[in-house]
Amino acid sequence: MVFRGFTVLIGLSAFLALSVAEARAQDAAVCFGTADRMVNGTPISEEEKRAGHEACQRALAETSSIVQKYHLQEADFDIVGRPPKPAN
Repeated sequence: MVFRGFTVLIGLSAFLALSVAEARAQDAAVCFGTADRMVNGTPISEEEKRAGHEACQRALAETSSIVQKYHLQEADFDIVGRPPKPAN
């Protein structure tokens, strides 16, 4: 009986792990797609812009790769604009 519960727990854990990886890929795809449309001058609605920004933020939070974080941050800047530079 314990073995059956353990098997179910392992199966559920694997399912959750795989679904998180898929969400991360989808968030990155939405982020980069929205940024590309902004850079190319394709008109997008404020709702699409907000969704792209939120996807970038989720993807940033889910990755630990510095290179991926850099690219996601650059894409987010393309969507929402660069922060103002501090005055010296």
